Amino acid sequence: MSKDNIVFIGMPGAGKSTLGVVLAKACGMDFLDCDLLIQGIEGRTLQRIIDLEGVDGFLAVENRILLGIDRANTVVSTGGSAVYSDEAMRHLTEIGTVVYLKVSLDQLRERLGDLHERGVVMREGIGDNLELLYQERAPLYERYADLTVEVGNRTIPDAVALLRERLGL
Repeated sequence: MSKDNIVFIGMPGAGKSTLGVVLAKACGMDFLDCDLLIQGIEGRTLQRIIDLEGVDGFLAVENRILLGIDRANTVVSTGGSAVYSDEAMRHLTEIGTVVYLKVSLDQLRERLGDLHERGVVMREGIGDNLELLYQERAPLYERYADLTVEVGNRTIPDAVALLRERLGL
C-alpha cells in the first residue's frame, strides 16, 4: 500500500471536498470524496443512513468503507466524523499524510446551513449545537493530523497554494 495519498480531515464546511478537488487537479492526482463513496456503496444518502441506522450504525458503515480504501496518488476527503474511528484513522495514516483543514468556529457558522440536511453525525448530547460539535471534534482532528493548515480566511487558490507549500507539492 502506498503512502503517497493526502487525506483531509476537518469539520463539515471546512472545505475538504472543495479544496481536495482543486488540489488534486493542480497536482495531477486523483480525488476521492468519502461521503460520496459511502452514498454510492450504500445506495442512500448519509442522512438516510443516519435516520435508519442511527449514529452508531452510520459510524460502523463509515468505518467499514474507510478501512477498504486502497488508493495511490489520491487526495482523499473524509467525512467530518471519520475521526470517531481510531481503527479507520490508523488506516488512513498508513496510506497517506493526514491534513487537518482548520477553520474557526465563527467561520463555520457563516458557511454552514442546517447540519441535519448535510448528513452530519451528531452524537448523543450534542443535539444540533455546532459549538459543542466543534469542541468534541477539534481535539480528535489535532490528534490524528500529521499537518494542520489554517484555511478559514483564505480564498480557494490561496488555500491550495498554502497546502502545496506545506506538503511540498
